[in-house]
Amino acid sequence: MPNLDFRVAGAEVQEFAAVPSLLFKLRVENLEEEPIRSVALNTQIRIAATQRHYEAAEQERLLELFGEPSRWKDTLRSLLWTHTVLQVPAFSGSTVADMPVPCTYDLEVVAAKYFYALEDGEVPLEFLFSGTVFYAAEDGRLQAARISWEKEAEFRLPVRLWKEMMEHYFPNSAWIRLRRDAFDRLYDYKVRKGLPTWEAAVEALLRASEQEVER
Repeated sequence: MPNLDFRVAGAEVQEFAAVPSLLFKLRVENLEEEPIRSVALNTQIRIAATQRHYEAAEQERLLELFGEPSRWKDTLRSLLWTHTVLQVPAFSGSTVADMPVPCTYDLEVVAAKYFYALEDGEVPLEFLFSGTVFYAAEDGRLQAARISWEKEAEFRLPVRLWKEMMEHYFPNSAWIRLRRDAFDRLYDYKVRKGLPTWEAAVEALLRASEQEVER
């Protein structure tokens, strides 16, 4: 029976995709001798947030997720990033497969808030694998076996790679989501003031707010 071993060998920005995406280079090795026909691979990717240091500016940005740094021994915890499904084609011995991972810039999503908060360094990731491996038995018949839930891999993703990806897809931009009623009010304000862009509308509101505070 196959005994698959997994290792994340690297990552890069997927330049052409419908949404911002990273490509993880996943090395799959069969520690036994059977030829592998295919692997239906499910992967849960988690952010091991406790396994890195955070600078003061990063701690401020992470207040919404983990609270005050003085409480982090209780509140700092692992975060679910995403799930992926990958079909690994036939191989013997080992192979390297591209695992695309779509990424969101929606800062209402916990993982996006976490990535956005980081200035530099690396993001410690945990890959948890499951699924089904199809292989050829000694008599040539197709067989199937479940992948052990104990199969895992770790990878440290450079923060600069996430930033490069978002800059590639959304140059000098960020995204926020508004309730429809809040958007309608902002749109009405933009029209009434004759402001040419959404940036101009937001900047005008911020200036008015700052002036109100100064009074």
